[in-house]
Amino acid sequence: MDSPHGAAVKAEDFGLRGPRGWAFRGVGIDAAPGSLIAVEGPSGTGRTCLLLALTGRMKPTAGHAEVGGHRLPKHMSAVRRIAALGPVSGVTDLDQALTVAEQLREGALLHRHYDGPVRALLRPPAERRADARARIDAALDAAGLDLAALPKGPRTSVRDLERLESVRLSVAIALLGSPRLLALDDLDLKLSDAERTEAWVLLRSIAAGGTTVLAVCSEAPDDAVVVRTGPQEPAAPTADAAPAADAAAAEDAETDTGTEADSDPDTGTDTENDTEETKGADDALAEAGRA
Repeated sequence: MDSPHGAAVKAEDFGLRGPRGWAFRGVGIDAAPGSLIAVEGPSGTGRTCLLLALTGRMKPTAGHAEVGGHRLPKHMSAVRRIAALGPVSGVTDLDQALTVAEQLREGALLHRHYDGPVRALLRPPAERRADARARIDAALDAAGLDLAALPKGPRTSVRDLERLESVRLSVAIALLGSPRLLALDDLDLKLSDAERTEAWVLLRSIAAGGTTVLAVCSEAPDDAVVVRTGPQEPAAPTADAAPAADAAAAEDAETDTGTEADSDPDTGTDTENDTEETKGADDALAEAGRA
């Protein structure tokens, strides 16, 4: 069952194939509303593509998913309306030329124009400003960003923020629209161990408030719903399968022709598959119109 606040996220055999191979494939998820979902894997294994596909910004090509009751890929626009992006490089980059206050005002203005009801634009200017101020204060509180603690307060330049402060600012802007799903890319990038702990504490608090959180990372916490990208380790053979595998190997040995190609155990297949998936992720990000 879905929640009026968080969005349930489900996927089955979910995949996206680019011009040169798979960005990701075979993804399965079953997360309740208000879950903390961690997409774990090495860089280049389609983590960002999966995040963008699950938020309705990139069209998948295999399987299906459901976010907040909206089925993908059929209802991508509906998913975009309930899912907000925090920090995603190349998609939601902060404007380094602005101050923190200016960045927040710009974010509030964009949400009012594109996400708010049309009637909200007809309210008196003073009422609109008060509403924007209230929404900004609530978002900053949820993101744990204290403007007074910044070097120059609200007038601090975005370019002067520390990495974790930048993450908090991006999260605050994303929360201005009261999303049911919040998605963040490369959460633990360039963070110290202590800062990573702080970042996960932040996301847990947002999830505890009812918003589903989806975060790409290199190492997921134990309490998250973990989705892994990249090559998967083959399953260990069962007790029943082992004798059959041994018999098949023996039969192959008996029929071996002894040619150099047959006797070479290293065919390079695993490397080729890894390269294909890396290229697929790169191509999908470059060509699928991810914004």
